[in-house]
Amino acid sequence: MIRPPARPTSAGAVYFSLLGPLTAVRDGRPLPLGPRKQRLVLATLLARPNTPVSVDVLTDAVWPDDPPRTARKNLQVYVSAARALLGSTGDDGRDRVVHGCGGYRLTIDEGELDTLRFRSLARAGRAAGERGDLRTAARLLREALDLWEGPPLNDLRDSTGVAEEAERLEARCLTVYEDWAETEIELGRAAVAVDGLRDLVERHPLRERLRVAWMNSLHQSGRQAEALAVYDDYRQLLARELGLEPSPAMAALYRAMLGRGRAARPAAAGRGTAHGTALPAAPRDFTGRREELRDLLALLGSPDERVVVVSGPAGSGKSALALRAAHLLGDGFPDGRFHVQVRREDGSARTPAEVLGELGRLCGVRITVDSTVPSGSAVPAAPEGGPAAAVPQGAADAWQRWLSLHRALIVLDDVPDEASVRGLLPRSGPSSVVLTARGQLAGLAPVHRIALGALADGEALELLGKLIGPGRLRTDPAAALRIVRACGALPLAVGVGGMRLAVLRHLPLAEYADRLGDPSAALDELVAGDISVRLRMASGWQDLSAGDRRALGRLAGPAKEGGFTLDGAMEALGCGERAAIRTVESLIDAGAVTSPTGEVTAHAALYEVPRLLCLYAGEREGA
Repeated sequence: MIRPPARPTSAGAVYFSLLGPLTAVRDGRPLPLGPRKQRLVLATLLARPNTPVSVDVLTDAVWPDDPPRTARKNLQVYVSAARALLGSTGDDGRDRVVHGCGGYRLTIDEGELDTLRFRSLARAGRAAGERGDLRTAARLLREALDLWEGPPLNDLRDSTGVAEEAERLEARCLTVYEDWAETEIELGRAAVAVDGLRDLVERHPLRERLRVAWMNSLHQSGRQAEALAVYDDYRQLLARELGLEPSPAMAALYRAMLGRGRAARPAAAGRGTAHGTALPAAPRDFTGRREELRDLLALLGSPDERVVVVSGPAGSGKSALALRAAHLLGDGFPDGRFHVQVRREDGSARTPAEVLGELGRLCGVRITVDSTVPSGSAVPAAPEGGPAAAVPQGAADAWQRWLSLHRALIVLDDVPDEASVRGLLPRSGPSSVVLTARGQLAGLAPVHRIALGALADGEALELLGKLIGPGRLRTDPAAALRIVRACGALPLAVGVGGMRLAVLRHLPLAEYADRLGDPSAALDELVAGDISVRLRMASGWQDLSAGDRRALGRLAGPAKEGGFTLDGAMEALGCGERAAIRTVESLIDAGAVTSPTGEVTAHAALYEVPRLLCLYAGEREGA
């Protein structure tokens, strides 16, 4: 079953939408629906399709208080305009709006009205759920919900009659949303419903079924404290507003959550248990990156993309994005989702043999690797498309056979270079791999690339608010903005700053913003317990070649002034144009310099260094 297009499929036909503002399109172009009273008549007829609507109902919709003596004649004018807009039906050429003993009846097909399509998809989704096909049920219910664009008829709700119809439509949409959320939870994909449920609970705080679904989705996503808080907030709201207690069923759910911790996720109906899952916990403070997350989910759900590289400077949230996607894609990879660090804790690179050995243990495949290669020894790169030299051919072949026969998702985190992973990537089969790396890994092909930069101001402020509380954020929004900008709007730095402020509750935001604004003190301020932004910058610095380190140290000065041009690079490096271009592009490849996303000549481009890396490079240059 396919969602109808935004425009009608037949030329000249009209497609109406009620699940949002009243709109109509013909051949992809919006249609003017006339003055407000004419729109009220049309909305009332569309809200009761293929059913007689009495003159009294139409009159009450247009003139709820004191209809004029000419009301009936005026209605005839509005209905005539509706006939002209709608055209005729089928081959017989009859008017779509006809008058009979019961009133005016509008004839319209499912593919011409979003509410009819919504109802059809919802029925089909519920039927699929009743026969145990939960994945189909979730898909159909989601297609129905995709038609819901906001409060139904929100532009005409000052009419009592239309407002009643709109509330009935919204209640139907809420019920379908609850059906969909409960189905996703049963499938073990609770995380996809969390944010939408939160928004709906804010708009409908007394709707208990929404609350229960929100509690379950948070609980199964590993966010037990938040799930319990949902119940406590609801109990207090009911007592304050209505003098009631939550239902016994909801209270029992709360007690069960208190007693058992995180509940085991139910397996999807009709599917065997996944081969295994070895993922770190989903990042609870994941914020923003909506477009990048949507792109990553779409790529990993496509049969044509097997390898995706997520790159960006140190602290940009590459691992958090990859793990967020991996947790959301459980049903798409029935043979497991696995996460492996490609570096050791001290920052040194693991050999491909070590990484492959861990993958074999996680995936349950027997792989014998060469144990004679000393841990941490240099591994020469292999020819393109072949395994790295430290991985015996038999082990590489066994791994590729497993990949070709299974649909698994592998996250290889913090990849230092191409040689570390080249022999581990799938050459065929349905498995997918996400690589996170500071550099671009330009030597890998074919891959899809997602580059992360700084967060937008609003996203960075949202992250800071999660850590220090929205109330404190509102006490001085200008200082909060200075804080996130001084952190370069990098998730790591904003997170560390937020954790520090959460402990130093007495510290005014403006004072902390002043500290971070001082280039000589900013890195000293970005420390929270054992988490240090300077140490992360140092790790990225060590990844650079000696020549790139010298160049970055010299470019730190002009970069502090808001970026540098090619002419500025030539002056700072003391070299000619070609040498400057090669140096800047080497730093771009290493993830230390960012460049414009659109095409622009080398001389016109403005190059930037992330602020905190720039400060660290300046320290090293002055050391």
